[in-house]
Order: sequence, then structure tokens, then C-alpha cells
Amino acid sequence: MSDMNRLADLMAEKAGLVSAIVSRVKSLGEAFAYTLDVCDKKEACQLLPSGCESDLSTGAEALCETKLGKIIAAPALPAEQAKTLGDLCAERGVTFITGGMREHLGGIDIGFTVALRGIAETGTFVLDSKSEELRLSTMLCEVHICVVPLSVIRETSYDVESDLRALCKDYPAYVAFITGASRTADIERVLAIGVHGPLELHILLLEDN
Repeated sequence: MSDMNRLADLMAEKAGLVSAIVSRVKSLGEAFAYTLDVCDKKEACQLLPSGCESDLSTGAEALCETKLGKIIAAPALPAEQAKTLGDLCAERGVTFITGGMREHLGGIDIGFTVALRGIAETGTFVLDSKSEELRLSTMLCEVHICVVPLSVIRETSYDVESDLRALCKDYPAYVAFITGASRTADIERVLAIGVHGPLELHILLLEDN
């Protein structure tokens, strides 16, 4: 087994232990298809419109209209890749956005990202999150799908030190380490999923070697 595949297997194992759903894909196109399949199978995210059947003020009625249909957000994708995913979303009747996340606080169904690095020993991936749009898309979504190319996976957190130093040279720097879906047990020691972020995390290991 190559070292790259060994690290990919280790990352899949460790990510699975924290409830991440891990799959392998052979291309970015396959990752896009996977994302749309997940979107098709889930209920539309409806975070704000509760109570819309009641008599409401004009402002409250406008709030109920902030989330219509399903939304996939991918603010960090290069333009050509964003167009490809956007076209696929249009075919399925899914709204695709790359910006204006503050206008979609009613909820985003899926946030789609590509990792800068993966850390095998903890099942973690690293995102350069200087962009507020990226931060919001990965916090507001119900499902976060991240593509982790096999070539960017490292064994330990120490192995990404030089990358972090490079990212932090220009201020303000904001680097996110994400391991598993959002969870907390702060409230009466009861485990709750999705309180501070996505309910589900999908990691797609991209065979780019």
C-alpha cells in the first residue's frame, strides 16, 4: 500500500470515529454528483419560517420568505468549477450561491469546500477561512461536504506547521481545523449535534494521485 493510501485510510478511520461520513471519489465531478445526491435526499433546510401559517406583521412575513427551496453554497470554488456545480444545481432545481451568505441566514442546506490540508491522525481537515463568506457557509449549512485530495493529507498536525506559518504571514489570518460534525455537551451534559454548526459532515477523499 502506498503511503498516500495509508494516510487516507487512517484519516477515514479517525474521521469515522467522530461521526463523519467518509467516501472516496475519483474526480471533482464525482464529488459534485455526490453533493447533489445528498441534497436531493435531505429535507429542505427551514431554520426561520416556523409560525408562518399565523397572522404576521409585514416584517415577519418577509422573514418567512428568506428561505425557499434548497441551497448549496460554495464560496471558495474557482470560477470554472463553480460554474460546473452551478449548472448541475440548476438542472436539479437547487439554488447555488457563491456569495451573499448574510442574505441566506434562513439556512443553507449544503456547504461545499475543498480542504487545504488533511490530518490523518485525528480525521481533521484544514480550511483557509479568512473569507467571511466561507466561514458563514460552513456554519449555517445543515450538511458540510468537504473534498480532501489524497495529496494534501499529512500524518500529524506537526506536518502542517509550515503551511500554517505561510497562511498566517498576512493578517488577519483565520484557519479552521474541522473534526466531525458540530457537537456540544455543555447543556446538562447531554450530547447535542449541530448546535454550533452542521448536523452532518461528509468527507470526500479525492484520488488525485
